[in-house]
Amino acid sequence: MDDCIFCKIVTGKLPCYKVYEDEKYIAFLDIFPRTKGHAMVIPKTHYRWVYDVPDFGEYWEVILKVTKAIKKALVPDFINYITYGMDVPHAHIHILPQSGQAQVFPEIKKMSSEELQKITDQIRKGF
Repeated sequence: MDDCIFCKIVTGKLPCYKVYEDEKYIAFLDIFPRTKGHAMVIPKTHYRWVYDVPDFGEYWEVILKVTKAIKKALVPDFINYITYGMDVPHAHIHILPQSGQAQVFPEIKKMSSEELQKITDQIRKGF
């Protein structure tokens, strides 16, 4: 889709803090993070909803790979997944590493591009 921000990321028309990529999926840090290491995994093909992605199990296997890399890099106490999907009309699953008391969807954290790049590099080393 021409006007989809995530499709523009997939095609390289917009930059991202990419932590993972394969033939079908890409994972990158959210630029409005709610936790340190807040990432999203999207299919490269445009689907409106997560449940529209043809191989739902394969999608979650990729999310598990990214989760393990985040756990190794950032050592959170636990990880939450959110499939809200209302802000951008492209299937995406949020991965939210958290420590301490659980927060369903924490407030947006201010992070510099340098900090986002540092976290990206840490997670990439986990693969």
